[in-house]
Amino acid sequence: MEISSKENTQFFSNNTILPVDRSSFKSESSASKEKQSCCGGIKIFLGALSFVYFAKALSGSYLKSTITQIERRFDIPSSLVGVIDGSFEIGNLLIIILVSYFGAKLHRPRIIGAGCLIMSAGTFLIAMPQFFMGRYRYERFPSTINSTVSISPCLQDKSQTPLSALEKSQAKINAGCEKEAGSSMWIYVLLGNLLRGIGCVQTVAIIGPIFGFLLGSLCAKLYVDIGFVDLDSVTITHKDVQWVGAWWLGYLIAGVISILAGIPFWFLPKHLPKPESRKDSSTSSEQSKFIAEDNKDQHKSYQQQVKIAEMAKDFLPSLKNLFGNPVYILYLCASIIQFNSLIGMVTYKPKYIEQQYGQTSSKTNFVIGLINIPAVAFGIFSGGLIMKKFRISVLGAAKLSLGSSFFGYLLLLSLFAMGCENSDVAGLTVSYHGTKQMTDYEQALFSECNSGCACSKNDWDPICGENGVTYISACLAGCQASNGSGKNTVFFNCSCVGTLQSPSRSSSAVVGPCQKGNECPKMFLYFLVISVITSYTLSVGGTPGYILLLRCIKPHLKSFALGIYTLAIRVLAGIPAPVYFGVAIDTTCLKWGSKRCGGRGACRLYDSSALRYVYLGLTLVLGTVSIFFSVAVLWVLRKRSSPQDETLSANGERGTCGTKSRKDNFVNSDRLIQTTYWPEKETRL
Repeated sequence: MEISSKENTQFFSNNTILPVDRSSFKSESSASKEKQSCCGGIKIFLGALSFVYFAKALSGSYLKSTITQIERRFDIPSSLVGVIDGSFEIGNLLIIILVSYFGAKLHRPRIIGAGCLIMSAGTFLIAMPQFFMGRYRYERFPSTINSTVSISPCLQDKSQTPLSALEKSQAKINAGCEKEAGSSMWIYVLLGNLLRGIGCVQTVAIIGPIFGFLLGSLCAKLYVDIGFVDLDSVTITHKDVQWVGAWWLGYLIAGVISILAGIPFWFLPKHLPKPESRKDSSTSSEQSKFIAEDNKDQHKSYQQQVKIAEMAKDFLPSLKNLFGNPVYILYLCASIIQFNSLIGMVTYKPKYIEQQYGQTSSKTNFVIGLINIPAVAFGIFSGGLIMKKFRISVLGAAKLSLGSSFFGYLLLLSLFAMGCENSDVAGLTVSYHGTKQMTDYEQALFSECNSGCACSKNDWDPICGENGVTYISACLAGCQASNGSGKNTVFFNCSCVGTLQSPSRSSSAVVGPCQKGNECPKMFLYFLVISVITSYTLSVGGTPGYILLLRCIKPHLKSFALGIYTLAIRVLAGIPAPVYFGVAIDTTCLKWGSKRCGGRGACRLYDSSALRYVYLGLTLVLGTVSIFFSVAVLWVLRKRSSPQDETLSANGERGTCGTKSRKDNFVNSDRLIQTTYWPEKETRL
């Protein structure tokens, strides 16, 4: 039977006569000063480390919030953005082995400080293309820019257009081609994110992502070239699909925060002082004294005795022992598949909200940061509280983790019914006569109403007709004249814009696409409610699952098992998930943008229904597969557990992974020194 520290103290105080040493009274003040110094150093270290956690989480979540704007700024598809997002994990893998090996031998606070500097350098590197590339160019018809020269959008005769205007337009295109190499500067974003991964420190901070998405919301409202161009000359708003916010500004802020977070670590000692009073504290248990004193004396000799050959010799048996544990293998497979589902869903959630519900990037990031992230934090906290309050056994933890996943993905299934229909876009989703589009969209962009116009099918300058239909450009709408400039431009005599009552009558149109249907705002509200509940439900099972992982591994294999677990999640989930999710999302694109010198750019319009089925369907399929593995984990635990374990668990004792693993917990003193393991360690952490 295990004796608590309080019982040990009472036992020795009742059976031992302690002599009074007056010198101990004299040393109380010095011991108090040492204790204050130690506590002060620990507080500084923890405060600085928390700030680092905040900086890392902020920059990581900010990257998620700028994915759609990076796509538009560099004219790249979602699959390539997925590679950029996964580069963080690649950078982390490049350095994790070196840090793990040298971290215990070198000056650890300074290693953290150096990591912060590297992380800030990577964050600054992500923002650098903004200062080397030319100004952002969006597609707009010349008449919306210069009100003094009235140019017909439907160029029936090239001679209508002033020669100087055509020459200037062609000169701008040629200049754009000369600077087209600037579009390859997305590589700097990839390298910067990779470098940020190299300087990464592990974090469980939840407040960082909240501020990251809120910062993304703020920057998304600011024009990308703010401070470089006259904002009055910008003819699009943050609601326009071509809008690109000041995505680079947040990275500069995050980089400065990373630098500030790393400064205190350069002034901390290599080892924090330990007060003498703690070593002789009478409130410590015999077991903790034994570990604290013997570990200090024997750790050095242990390091000297262990050789590289012996460690290599022990590696394969440890690996075989670890992978011979069916609970560990099944839980590892379940986690890998579930993290593929969650990482892909979180990465493209802002894009999904923007495209499915017609929301702006600013509002999307604000909602995610203020609603979804706190729900995740509350779910993690609730899972840990349930484990501690009800003293749940390993079998109970497996049930709680499985139930959390099952009900979370069941709620996710309901989101299929909470989507918006495609916007009516002439030539893409509907025909020019108002019927649903069934033929190839590239061939359907031209109709009788715009047959006399010299239009390009590659343009994307949407206008909204008074009939509620969006047209790809004023030219394809057959507009003959325009009035006003900039955001207030109105097109008249548009032959393709006719009402149902009088199809032959020419009508007007305004700049920008039409809004989604009237039911879409209501669907968006339903989506938010279900999304928050789903995030909370899935997060509740996080802590029980982690406890299950720890309790089902032999004490001396815990560090090795957690290392393999983390490596597998990063390699098999963190890197590939954003890539193949992006490839799948690209298949739902209806209208691709074109680069100035040819080639496919970023997607301008997605098929809402196809996007919903691909995004939610892929997430749900992966989640369902992970549930099957979780069921297998529960089945193995039930098979290995005994009635005695259930009885002990019901009486308040914490269960393990069965009788066999219970015996493995009784280790010799050498193992006790190396692992310092006790049954309630994981829950207290």
